[in-house]
Amino acid sequence: MAVDRHAQTAALIFQLGFIVGILPGCSWIIPEKPELPYTGVTSKSLSDLKRWAFDGRVAVSDANDSWSASISWRHDVDAELIKLSGPLGQGGAIISLNADAVSIDRGNGRIESSNDPEIFVSQQLGVFVPVRSLRYWVLGQPEPVADTETVANGFRQSGWTIEYTQMQTVGQDSMPRKMAVMNPHIKLKLVIDEWDLDGANTK
Repeated sequence: MAVDRHAQTAALIFQLGFIVGILPGCSWIIPEKPELPYTGVTSKSLSDLKRWAFDGRVAVSDANDSWSASISWRHDVDAELIKLSGPLGQGGAIISLNADAVSIDRGNGRIESSNDPEIFVSQQLGVFVPVRSLRYWVLGQPEPVADTETVANGFRQSGWTIEYTQMQTVGQDSMPRKMAVMNPHIKLKLVIDEWDLDGANTK
């Protein structure tokens, strides 16, 4: 019996040692959330939302320049408020856009305005950014008034290719997490960390 007890004790010690030995390796295995693909199916109600918002990061580049920034976008009825923190090596900018005009506040006490939003914003940022169309594209939807060509992981509109490389579940909807907007000259990458759909904050 003593021999059996010694054998059982030795076996138990061996098993414990084996488990402890593999634990350090296992501790580095952290499950990740699955990356959802773009299916082209989004809720029609998204375009009818009176309010939505997201926080994330954006990088824009062309043949001559590039910059990256944190971005906070707030949509309210027909107005857009876009806050960029750190573009062009500066403190940032707040872009206010409505149907007729755009203004940019760089935090220096001087607010500049224009009645030609996209040209004005592009001049201020150094590269052309299709801000009006982005209002739809960031929701994973084509702009309603423009012709659309379906491509893998996205679509083409107005000379731009919009690709969704990763989606995320927000409530009952599939929303963009990583996307790219590009033409032969310009590329914009956007990572959306947090969505707020009509007051329902979701990470």
